Amino acid sequence: MRATIAAILMALAIGDSCLADQLAQFTVVGNVIPGSLTGTPGDAARGRSIVVNRAVGLCLLCHSGPFPEERFQGNLAPDLKGTGARWSVEQLRMRMVDSRKLNPDTIMPAYYALDGLSRVAPAYAGKPLLTAEQIEDVVAFLATLRD
Repeated sequence: MRATIAAILMALAIGDSCLADQLAQFTVVGNVIPGSLTGTPGDAARGRSIVVNRAVGLCLLCHSGPFPEERFQGNLAPDLKGTGARWSVEQLRMRMVDSRKLNPDTIMPAYYALDGLSRVAPAYAGKPLLTAEQIEDVVAFLATLRD
């Protein structure tokens, strides 16, 4: 029995370290992540499609924004209009990666984190909600929202 428990714990430890290896390395400086997660800028057009896609980003579940074609936009979180004027690319990246680092009481999901999460759907267990490339695409799009 002890051997079985030890084997399970070892498998979990190995699994956790493998999962951590999935995430791109990044550095948090104050309230920003200064460098791109991918080493290149994102694509704003792809980012917009993620933001409005209710099966991928789910942003419009809580946020509203300059998307007149989208019905039933949220009102739980700030309007995305003017996001690029309010925050820098580096600040937007931090908010997308893990807004809990800025506000532990936030209801915004940590889109690029694996630790400290609760009530994770089985389909998302052990993987981030968005890839590093998708994060950069969303950040590139949000940065264009200047009005």
